[in-house]
Amino acid sequence: MGIGPSTKETTLHHFKDPLLDVVSKDSEVNLMGVIIVGTPQANEEKYFVGRRVASICQSMNLDGCIISVDGFGNSHVDFANTIEEIASKDISVVGMSFIGTQGSFVTTNEYMDTIVDLNKSIDGIETLRVGENSSVELDAKKAIAMLKLKIRRSIK
Repeated sequence: MGIGPSTKETTLHHFKDPLLDVVSKDSEVNLMGVIIVGTPQANEEKYFVGRRVASICQSMNLDGCIISVDGFGNSHVDFANTIEEIASKDISVVGMSFIGTQGSFVTTNEYMDTIVDLNKSIDGIETLRVGENSSVELDAKKAIAMLKLKIRRSIK
């Protein structure tokens, strides 16, 4: 779960995560749970975390999931890998991350076609203003709309 790029987010940000609020109130969505994982330092562990999350999603028989990430740069390696691992199990995935101009992806893959950028500053950089760097209700609504569309398109 990611709220924004900063490691200095308050507990209030986590307790009032707009993604959980929007998803839990959507009558078309069955919120199955929240998986929280860290960002390991070693690549082998990064890939392990991605495979483990994908296996959990598959065991829950999910149609889709939304993955969000704190930070950028090194965290995007884990983010991209986990998206790829989940999507490779035929589960629709939408990502949420701070990108802007400061947090451009250091790696991508073919499954990163539906990403909600949490940046709201004009310059595309992390600012000191609350609400410019973190997810808000509109971001969450975009993510759930993208996920619903992606799931519909995947149904054959």
